[in-house]
Amino acid sequence: MAKRVRDALLDSRAAREKLPAQAKPYYRSLGPGLHIGYRKGKTGGVWVARLYLGGQSYEVKKIAHADGKLDADGVNILDFWQAQDKARELHRQRSTGTGEIVGPYTVKRAIDDYILWMEINRKTARDARYNADALILPELGHLDIIKLTATVIRRWQQNLVETPARARTRKGEKQNFRALPADDPDAVRRRRATANRVLTILKAALNHAWREGKVASDAEWRRVLPFKGVDIARVRYLTVAEAQRLVNASPPAFRALVQATLQTGARVSELARLRVEDFNRDAGTLTIRISKTGKPRHVVLTDEGIELFTQFVMAKPRDALILTNAAGNAWGTGHQKEPIKAACVAARIEPAIGFHILRHTWASLAVMNGVVPMVVAKNLGHTDTRMVEKHYGHLSPSYVADAIRAGAPRFGTVPKSNVAVLDETRA
Repeated sequence: MAKRVRDALLDSRAAREKLPAQAKPYYRSLGPGLHIGYRKGKTGGVWVARLYLGGQSYEVKKIAHADGKLDADGVNILDFWQAQDKARELHRQRSTGTGEIVGPYTVKRAIDDYILWMEINRKTARDARYNADALILPELGHLDIIKLTATVIRRWQQNLVETPARARTRKGEKQNFRALPADDPDAVRRRRATANRVLTILKAALNHAWREGKVASDAEWRRVLPFKGVDIARVRYLTVAEAQRLVNASPPAFRALVQATLQTGARVSELARLRVEDFNRDAGTLTIRISKTGKPRHVVLTDEGIELFTQFVMAKPRDALILTNAAGNAWGTGHQKEPIKAACVAARIEPAIGFHILRHTWASLAVMNGVVPMVVAKNLGHTDTRMVEKHYGHLSPSYVADAIRAGAPRFGTVPKSNVAVLDETRA
């Protein structure tokens, strides 16, 4: 049995808790061509193995989560010694005596390497992993990238279109699918839009492998184009009157979260992490320290928003969370699903909306009120205006719309209606 290697920084939970979180793992050599690494994030740590490929290049492979808040189980959560054993086993399985990786570089290996890179450099690895596991790896995962031709990718792409959308299924049970009406053009459009999004993930992983020198050419997948004209933006948003009813129909703790989202357009995950020190009343801003893109930003508040957050932070210490649930704990992923359903029923909002629509509401109403796309994108945390223009551009007052309504001909042939339109703002 190989001798276990000790490391004062890594071999105990207490030692690892003292390490600052950083994107680059803390490495310890286990022998020629092999290192064990510990990458510490904001909420926990991950063990990785680094294997020498030759030519001054390495492959980094995620092993498992590190024991910390949860005890090691020997499978998904490992202590330092178990992680060493797993790294050595991985090295034995995938290397020769010279330390060079053997076997084909498959699509699965490319996806795994790309996901690891995303976990270090981005904040969106979870969605990419879910889509890869569900829609890429079952058909393409076993293939050597060298054998991944444009024809193979196009066949997989069409299969995605012809396969109905996945439906919610209990873990361990056979996957359920939604019906795919053959005579519904919009259903086909939606499946093609899904295929485009998944193709983007596949291409990103393959391009990462190409940039890392794992494959000689990117020519095959560059030949595969996404479906055209299928990404039609249909953004639901609430009117001011509907938003007011939703706020009034929500219980106190959830009402605060609803109001905060309507005032900022921020994501729930961003709002859930806000602390009192992140609110600057003098500047009228909130500091979002951890965002989806990995870059911090300042969200500018209106006078109404400043007054709202002033009330939220009153009498709280600087390190306290601004928004908590009814039990006084941080809002977690999915905790808003049931409250938003109940609030929609009480507020007579039909059909009921998902919580993310509140973010769309802020953006939609801002654009309709004449806020330029660059400003909206900056507050939302987008890197440029493309997403704003795609989803909300049609709502923006424009020279074309104003010119048409002012100067296009009227023919006087439309009869006047005697039906009065109700003023929804009085609802």
